[in-house]
Amino acid sequence: MRPEVALKIKEEVEKQWNAGFLAVANYPQWVANIVPVPKKDGKVQMCVDYRDLNRASPKDNFPLLHIDVLVDNTAQHAFFSFMDGFSGYNQIMMLPEDQEKTTFITLWGTFCYKAMVTLFHDMMHKEIEVYVEDMIAKSKTLEQHIEDLQKLFMRLRKYKLRLNPTKCTFGVKTDKLLGFVVNEDGIEVDLDKVKAIREMPVPKLESEVRDSLDESTSYLDSSLS
Repeated sequence: MRPEVALKIKEEVEKQWNAGFLAVANYPQWVANIVPVPKKDGKVQMCVDYRDLNRASPKDNFPLLHIDVLVDNTAQHAFFSFMDGFSGYNQIMMLPEDQEKTTFITLWGTFCYKAMVTLFHDMMHKEIEVYVEDMIAKSKTLEQHIEDLQKLFMRLRKYKLRLNPTKCTFGVKTDKLLGFVVNEDGIEVDLDKVKAIREMPVPKLESEVRDSLDESTSYLDSSLS
């Protein structure tokens, strides 16, 4: 792990520790590794590789949607609100006996989570869509959109969950979602993504050619599907 990435991971661990989301894990039976994921704003999303834990866990009735399906479900609505959960992974407290299963190892110690992600299972694929810690409310009319947001805000208030106000947009008619532009007419290609493909450096090695073709083909296939 590069030093600058490690420093950002340390900052995130300290932030979650100070917020009361983490505890020190002593002699855990489950241990997972950190996976740093860069974000657009230059920050790093601290993820944990829980594949082994997932294989040993019961299947979720609401698995993570494929991006294409989520975008299709969101498009062709007249009004949208895009919301980001503040530390969205960690706002519902976890049973003590399950905390040790979430243990992850860092350069500064071994920690486990005391809190877990929330699921709006009765609202998903209806009033809202959820992808990781992002929530999208979508409605056919402005009146319905206000009602949907009121229902969502009541749920957030009931469970004392918070949104990140710097990453929320309410009542818009079009916006970007997971690499696409969604609006009442449907789905459009994000021109910034097209620009990024056009400005990609010319590959010189065979491996670079394969990577370039894979990235371009993947985006074009999803755009045309």
